[in-house]
Amino acid sequence: MHPLWRYVRLETDMASNVRHIHLIAICGTGMAALAGMLKTAGYRVTGSDANVYPPMSTILERQGISYRVGFRPENIEPDTDLVVIGNAVSKTNPEVLAVLERGIPYRSFPQALAEFFLKDRVPIVVAGTHGKTTTSALAAWVLECAGLDPGFLIGGWVKNFDANSRPGTGRYFVVEGDEYDTAFFDKGPKFLHYRPHAAILTSIEFDHGDIYNSLDEIKEAFRKFVRLIPSDGILFAADDEPHVRDVIRELSCPVSFYGLDSSAQWHAEQVRFDSEGVSFHVIDGRRDLGPFRSPMVGRHNLMNALGVIGLASTLGLSLDAIKKGVESFQGVKRRQEIVGERKGVIVMDDFAHHPTAIRETLAGLRLKYPKRRIWALFEPRSATSRRNIFQKEFSRAFDSADRIIIADLFAPEKLLIEQRLDPKRVVEDLLSLGKEAVFVPTADEIVRTIAPQLKSGDLVCVMSSGGFDGIHGKLLKALSG
Repeated sequence: MHPLWRYVRLETDMASNVRHIHLIAICGTGMAALAGMLKTAGYRVTGSDANVYPPMSTILERQGISYRVGFRPENIEPDTDLVVIGNAVSKTNPEVLAVLERGIPYRSFPQALAEFFLKDRVPIVVAGTHGKTTTSALAAWVLECAGLDPGFLIGGWVKNFDANSRPGTGRYFVVEGDEYDTAFFDKGPKFLHYRPHAAILTSIEFDHGDIYNSLDEIKEAFRKFVRLIPSDGILFAADDEPHVRDVIRELSCPVSFYGLDSSAQWHAEQVRFDSEGVSFHVIDGRRDLGPFRSPMVGRHNLMNALGVIGLASTLGLSLDAIKKGVESFQGVKRRQEIVGERKGVIVMDDFAHHPTAIRETLAGLRLKYPKRRIWALFEPRSATSRRNIFQKEFSRAFDSADRIIIADLFAPEKLLIEQRLDPKRVVEDLLSLGKEAVFVPTADEIVRTIAPQLKSGDLVCVMSSGGFDGIHGKLLKALSG
């Protein structure tokens, strides 16, 4: 067992002096999760947001959390002790101006999480460009299967818990470590606030083109993160990621590598993919820990599992508990999630928007559904995918798809013309590679175009970082006609 029992203590004790907490932009995924945990912990919680709609409105109402639509100074009630400010909120927000004028203490979301829930806990932080949501969700579930009642806050809805957060009562608290900036008053990455005692680093690539100018800037952020791990902590790092190796040099904590190659201390052998997932043996050095089974498909999910298995074993969890957790893990919503099937056609929702994520997602689907015709529907929606940073890389991301539909950019007017990805050119590049691809601008046009072409046995994987104008439901409705 690794000595991870040294608790993390913060310099301040804000929590003991607070009764009423107000959250500005309460409907963000992390903010709503934090609000729910604060409510569970006994605080009076209120909030506000510009737009309030399901599922977040439903979640807040179910927890008895009062919120207001729109930002107004009067939303900050006289008895407010602390205000938590979301990272999308500007310094000119009327509620922010009221907070500053009245001298009310305020915190960013990650600051509040650290002060209220990571104190006197052992934070396990999962970071990386790809895989951190699934990996952190799996880590929390494995700890739960070991009876350790972990706290967690994850940027996706974990099916096993039917939640994305929980305070927990156990020693460990699992956090998805986001490299995005913290708040208007703190432009550093969120994960620098999480005091990692144990961490998993899944991957490093360029992303978040709206706040980072280069891969070097991304790597520097991750360097700062891993240097926070104390000497009696531990880092699990993906073995086959060259940029990961660049940032973990000269650390004070021990580092264990996991990967699919036998050069990694923690690796897999006897790997077998099938329609039900993957079976494999886990090797720790030269020690065979025996067979494991996971319902999650794809090389990337096998990597995620290896990182969690290695860390959980190092923390002293029993192999039986780890195997139970891995085998019974149901995944995260919006990650290869089947939203419906009509007339033998599967419609799937996936969050993939980076070329690497798209490639790995489709490769995993090809392993799970070798006989199905795979349609890839992609909306360039995220800050990075809408930019021309990966103009060439996108053409190589769809190798495992049989049919490819590229939609127009989401909100292109928010970018300069010279910054924008050219989706028509992506299609041209795909066609030059012998792929069947077409540019169809909108969700409605896509449904009208492909619904008559779909046949029993097809799989339609919709990939977007947003709702894609409800295309999943529209497609299922069209197929039902």
